[in-house]
Amino acid sequence: MLAFVLRRLFQAAIVMVAVAFISFLLFQYVGDPVVFLLGQDARPEQINQLRADLGLDKPFFVQFWHFLSNAVQGEFGLSLRQGAKVSRLIGERFPATLELALVAGVMALAIGIPMGVYTALRRGSVMSQVFMTLSLVGVSLPTFLIGILLILVFAVHLGWFPSFGRGETVQFGWWTSGLFRLDGWHHLILPAVTLAIFQLTLIMRLVRAEMLEVLRTDYIKFARARGLSNRAIHFGHALKNTLVPVMTITGLQLGGLIAFAIITESVFQWPGMGLLFIQAVTFADIPVMSAYLCLIALIFVVINLVVDLLYFAVDPRLRVGKAGGH
Repeated sequence: MLAFVLRRLFQAAIVMVAVAFISFLLFQYVGDPVVFLLGQDARPEQINQLRADLGLDKPFFVQFWHFLSNAVQGEFGLSLRQGAKVSRLIGERFPATLELALVAGVMALAIGIPMGVYTALRRGSVMSQVFMTLSLVGVSLPTFLIGILLILVFAVHLGWFPSFGRGETVQFGWWTSGLFRLDGWHHLILPAVTLAIFQLTLIMRLVRAEMLEVLRTDYIKFARARGLSNRAIHFGHALKNTLVPVMTITGLQLGGLIAFAIITESVFQWPGMGLLFIQAVTFADIPVMSAYLCLIALIFVVINLVVDLLYFAVDPRLRVGKAGGH
């Protein structure tokens, strides 16, 4: 177990260094931050002085080492557009993105797993065919189109939900949350549904496929021969083994929800990291772009590590395989 964890940590460290290097290259090849800060009319001596103050006159790998050291401490300099510390901007936007991703993830799991089980156990029913058709639509439609359709129907025509913003929030130190306000939930529903639809259909199809595969295994046939009820077989044996690969995919999809909430946040003007990143790309705000890339990579690495450990703990075949290999 210890060797497994150390190997995963070493791989995670390599991934983070590679992402940090790519982020650092943005400073080298995507515009000149000195020009952004001083403007086109700056005098040469001003440019040289600021370049020395920022350490841009040092060798390439010295600059990268300073960048890596600061990144480990969560420091990415000042935003070229807003003039504020990037760490503060990310800290202000991160709660909104995490809140949206968690609600969308819970929604996808709470609806997708029962739908997947139902379509696997009732393959010939009309409702199962309806679910499969809806899942095909959910997978096919792009996220921005789903968001626009939801705004058109539920915000413009029906007027049930607002079409933009986060609503009222509650402050807990530096953390803000709209989950403790009715207005916050009112603003959260449409973007959360938009973000959850693709994940929901993916989970439903995965659960259905895994459930059908498990129901054909020998131990399920043996359980039927022992006279166990369908309920005990389906939910006590089949579903439990179905959720092992689903757990892996779900963990990785949570990182995807956080990383790819950019479109949803742009459509609904949700004040999260995705919207901040879009604004940074528009204005070539390189420090914000670099910080976003490093943070998203860290989230993926941490989630992947946790999922690997859970998978190792839940699936005894992995432990037996490791022991047999040694």
